Amino acid sequence: MPEIFVGIGSNVEPERNIRAGIKLLRERFGELKVSPVYRNPAVGFDGDDFFNLAAQFQSGLDFDQIHTALEQIEFACGRVRGGPRYAPRTLDIDLLLYGDVVHDTAPVLPRKDVLRYAFVLKPLADIAPAHRHPVTGSTFAEHWAEFDTTSQPLAQIAIGGL
Repeated sequence: MPEIFVGIGSNVEPERNIRAGIKLLRERFGELKVSPVYRNPAVGFDGDDFFNLAAQFQSGLDFDQIHTALEQIEFACGRVRGGPRYAPRTLDIDLLLYGDVVHDTAPVLPRKDVLRYAFVLKPLADIAPAHRHPVTGSTFAEHWAEFDTTSQPLAQIAIGGL
């Protein structure tokens, strides 16, 4: 079964929504490896800070089925689609990697955000430092070591019950 990595974020009642999202992910996919949680400013709009983390699990579902399941979990946590792309979120769960699959149409895999944003890359480097990016061949730890952290501040925070 492929290793699946997802990014999880919220800036609307983030502690409650992240706990609920993790609970539903565990109910749907079983054992999860969960990164620390990081607080960072909203990107692309003025809004409350986001809480972000990553999770890793295995599943025999294909990536379209995983994507659908993730959307169902978002909706169960109050996510409303159809608004602006950059806006507050009750829960955002993004499929980041599905094994070593490289897919150029929706869902694009690996998700480009992996190498673009500290709040995606750092949690991945925390839970799977030796995992190799399927396009670059470098590990998450190597990518994190080269990342310009001055432009994207992160603060690790504690959320109980994860």
